[in-house]
Amino acid sequence: MNQQQKDFWFRRLHSLTGVAPVGLFLVFHLFTNAKSTRGAEHFNQAVEGIAGLPFLPVIEVLFIFLPLLYHGVYGMYIAFTSGYNAGRFSWFRNQMFVWQRITGVITFIFVVYHLWTTRFSGNSPSFDMVAQLVGSPFTFWFMILGVVAASFHFVNGLWSFLIHWGVTVGPRSQRVSAYAMGGIWLAISFLGVSALWAFKYPGA
Repeated sequence: MNQQQKDFWFRRLHSLTGVAPVGLFLVFHLFTNAKSTRGAEHFNQAVEGIAGLPFLPVIEVLFIFLPLLYHGVYGMYIAFTSGYNAGRFSWFRNQMFVWQRITGVITFIFVVYHLWTTRFSGNSPSFDMVAQLVGSPFTFWFMILGVVAASFHFVNGLWSFLIHWGVTVGPRSQRVSAYAMGGIWLAISFLGVSALWAFKYPGA
């Protein structure tokens, strides 16, 4: 297998992991965090339910951390080595290409920060722990930026995934898919921002 073939399969694996399991985990994580909008008790119960899953460490390593590590590290490589395709793609496609790289870098930084301050902080995750984190205005707005960027990166990556894997082939299906992905982006961004707002302003 030559280098070009290796790059092809590395990119295919990168595309696949961005949808499943990384993208699906993002959506699941945002839905779990959205429990905060119903109060601390509902959020803490959701977290305790996840913590009680059998073989949780194995699930986290195999289906979250390893795919996330590959997708993040290889994604950073793509972000800093890929260039415009002005002669091949439309203005819209090139803009999405650029924003996918920008949001990928933001998301990478955000995920590292998020894991460091929550999962690997040495403290048990709880409503109060997250509320304390977002008590800082900088952290609050940085996490909003991270959630919106991660949501865009996921849905734009999913739009591209459907094209490259032969699901949306023609211009019309790609246009319809773009509108659908825009709606999904707004929906899951609202979900994530609402959760952060509930952590910062409980009972509001």
